[in-house]
Amino acid sequence: MSSKLTEKDLKREIFDFKERFPVLGDDEVFVLWFLRAFIAEDEQDAAKALCGGSHDKGIDAVFIDHDTKIVFIVQGKYRQGIGLKNEHRPDIVSFAQIAIELTDGKDAFNRFSENLSPEVFKKLQDARQNILKHHYSLHLFYVTTGKCSKTLADEASRITRSASVSTVFQIIENRQIILLLSDYLDGVAPPVPSLDLEVEHGQGVSSTGILNRYDKKTDIESWVFSMSNECLAGLYKIAGVRLFARNIRGFLGNTEINRGMTSTLMEEPEYFWYYNNGITVICDDAKEERARGREILRVTNPQIINGQQTTRTVANSVDKTQRASVLVRVIRIPRKENKYEEPHQFDTLVSEIVSATNWQNAIRPSDLMSNDRRQIEIERQFRKLGYFYLRKRETKKEARRRCNTRQFFLIRKEEIAQAVAGCDFDPSILREGKERLFEEKWYATIFPTADPYYYLSRYWVLRQVSYAARGYPERAYAKWLTLNFIWIYMEKLLRARNMSVAFKKISEGNDYSLNHFISAIGKVFVASLKFYRMKRGKGATATDVSTFFQRRNLHKGFVNYWKGSGNKSRKVFHKLMKRFENSLRN
Repeated sequence: MSSKLTEKDLKREIFDFKERFPVLGDDEVFVLWFLRAFIAEDEQDAAKALCGGSHDKGIDAVFIDHDTKIVFIVQGKYRQGIGLKNEHRPDIVSFAQIAIELTDGKDAFNRFSENLSPEVFKKLQDARQNILKHHYSLHLFYVTTGKCSKTLADEASRITRSASVSTVFQIIENRQIILLLSDYLDGVAPPVPSLDLEVEHGQGVSSTGILNRYDKKTDIESWVFSMSNECLAGLYKIAGVRLFARNIRGFLGNTEINRGMTSTLMEEPEYFWYYNNGITVICDDAKEERARGREILRVTNPQIINGQQTTRTVANSVDKTQRASVLVRVIRIPRKENKYEEPHQFDTLVSEIVSATNWQNAIRPSDLMSNDRRQIEIERQFRKLGYFYLRKRETKKEARRRCNTRQFFLIRKEEIAQAVAGCDFDPSILREGKERLFEEKWYATIFPTADPYYYLSRYWVLRQVSYAARGYPERAYAKWLTLNFIWIYMEKLLRARNMSVAFKKISEGNDYSLNHFISAIGKVFVASLKFYRMKRGKGATATDVSTFFQRRNLHKGFVNYWKGSGNKSRKVFHKLMKRFENSLRN
């Protein structure tokens, strides 16, 4: 459950960006964070959009999105305190005027460009060309931690509407910044600004339109209607996987249920509406509109929280199938000035809707934790070190599509959970199944921090233990006991950051110096299996190897055995570990 966000949380995120871009000033870093949180999927692309410096005429960033055909121009004001200072009218009016000066005649643009820095002039030239020649729309964002009156915001919007091209002007201020921060921390970054959901009509289908329900008590509003498979596929084509950021899973691929959907779409498309549960969309706002004979529901910041498998399956097969219908439910959940004002209340309601509506594909405990803010934090920290952290259940093909596997190591959150639990918990817990590790009893202990080295040190020890077990069937049962014992030594060694960094590097490169470590692990495996044979009993009552290593507190008994005179592996183990430690330090 997320806590209420404050200026302190925003400063922490700004500082995180500042560490990676130390040459930028605070205002520039604030604009960079906004670009990444609201507009750009790639941090480096966002950084290239920054203008900065003198003679920029209030233009802090120009970002051209060729996929959506939108030119974004941003001015940012990073004030001390949230909502404490009013923005000045001249600043906002002159920024809105850019819409006219950028898109007007050549003479007007040349006059505006006088004394502009070469960098800003070049960015505006590119923006102007795409707007006028390729019909890109223009979006102006005045972003501030201060505040602005509605009267001034309306005046600025009127100015931009007089431009000769499609223009949107928006002021994102104080509390909206906090809501944007909430979405960013929830992994909804950048969000999908808006989509038009078209109600199905024609081709033999008659509909009374949209069923609307409003609850005064909660201020929650809902709409239910039918949409064609072509229109649903079009939403995915426009928004991509960003549309599923709040979904607890990724695309599951060729599952039995997804194959069944494909079969229905191919063979009985007229029955798809009856067989399928449809999709559930949450949004910040929604408005019914009619345009050119179309009845649409225009939704702001939409997210499909149930129906990703349906949407993706429909999109994959739409070119091969006939017309089909899909049931759509849209829920506007308020996020200000009402019962659900606090971010954690919004998150709780969304989570409950997700749990209640996602039942066709079984929900696992690990699925329910996939959008936890700690998981999102870990994902971001891992990416900085070249690791692609899979916090959602999805196919490997889907994961590889979203990242360059030549640049990233792929790690699933379940692997990290097993590594931490195997090192720090009673080994018997691991034999009860990895999904238990995501239950409330264990989760907070397994994921106590976002420090990537906390997890990677344990992960790479597990990888080496698993490697040492290959080819020896009995070692598979003793793996968690061996890992737990090895970590007693490694935890002390890797406590210093320089040592954990060195261990990560040699593990990634499969360095020859790991040979001593793997040989040492082998000695522990030998001892653990001798310990089993000594303790299993005799004859018909002897405990089999699988059952034996499920015993609780077995690791404590093994430590006593290890110290005893009957253990012949101890001396060689210490020699090998000493050689490994020396190679690690050097």
